[in-house]
Amino acid sequence: MSRTIVLLGRTAAAAALGYAGYVAVTWYRYGRREPRCPSDPLLDRFFPHYEVRDCHERRVAAPAALAFAAAKETSLQRSPVVRAVFGLRSIPSRLAGTPPPQADERGIVQETLSLGWGVLAETPDREIVMGAVTQPWKANVVFRALTPEKFAAFSEPGFVKIAWTLRADSIGPSTCVFRTETRAVATDAESRSRFRRYWAFLSPGIRLIRYEMLRLLETEAERRFHVSAAMAS
Repeated sequence: MSRTIVLLGRTAAAAALGYAGYVAVTWYRYGRREPRCPSDPLLDRFFPHYEVRDCHERRVAAPAALAFAAAKETSLQRSPVVRAVFGLRSIPSRLAGTPPPQADERGIVQETLSLGWGVLAETPDREIVMGAVTQPWKANVVFRALTPEKFAAFSEPGFVKIAWTLRADSIGPSTCVFRTETRAVATDAESRSRFRRYWAFLSPGIRLIRYEMLRLLETEAERRFHVSAAMAS
């Protein structure tokens, strides 16, 4: 028993040390350019300048248009990991007696829109950009959608502008790279300080959601492609 306790203690200490290192690095990198992200002209229209840029990608054995459709229609609620992250994030608002709205299981895009986000731009069968202005450091987070023009010009103090993408880039007749990118910028010094703390401490959950999203869409897109190929043969 004592050996198990020692092992658990060491594991917890290592995890805490790793998390502290992550927070320190994320804090340091806040506001710095992220050269590993590919260019995105559609997103550049709304974020020529940004303080956070986070991108993830996954190779998918399915045509780009099919993968994009699968991504729009796949529900994040299918993932126990995502549900757990959302559940942890909602604890403060539930304790305050104001539980957050629940996303409907209608696919990633509709789930995002039901939470208050809006569509900023879209290239059919290839990419969609969704955005909102918000104060994510609050216990009860409210996302406010704006028209593309108002979003680009928004500068009211005390907020953060956030946008993220779903994008499928074809690299062959039956293969694509699916990408998602998040950008954010604060509207004043105080909100920048608050968001920097928020991002440093809570971005692991956001990145985990992105990873799970790509895993889900890869599975669904390849399933659909195999079904369509079998029906055509």
